[in-house]
Amino acid sequence: MEIILVLASLVVFATIYTGFVYIERGTTSDKAGLKKVLRTNLSVFIPVIVAAFVILAPKAAEAATAPTPVNGLGLIAAALSTGMATIGTGYAVGIVGSAALGAVSEDDSILGKTLIFVGLAEGIAIYGLIISIMILGKL
Repeated sequence: MEIILVLASLVVFATIYTGFVYIERGTTSDKAGLKKVLRTNLSVFIPVIVAAFVILAPKAAEAATAPTPVNGLGLIAAALSTGMATIGTGYAVGIVGSAALGAVSEDDSILGKTLIFVGLAEGIAIYGLIISIMILGKL
């Protein structure tokens, strides 16, 4: 596990260092060199990620098979409170935002007032999120 993390970190730092070297030299138009660096990065990074998945997937499957009691209706209620609140927010911000944009285009001095109305419309989503967090806290 530690070997994979060290190898992935080395690849990332080597790529960043190479980018700084190219910027310092001013050779950003050297496409052959950039392709070579990208090819090297991908040929090392992708196998490291695949190895990480191969090593970590069995542990994730073990954790997923542990039985946990779940109240399905509570989860549906939390999802509905967040989902319906964000749908309402999208509708409200669409209407209020377009009206605010039209009003500000006519008179620049009312920008602050219109931002307050748009912020109030966006607050609907936050209320839905708070309710869903409260529901999930009770499960």
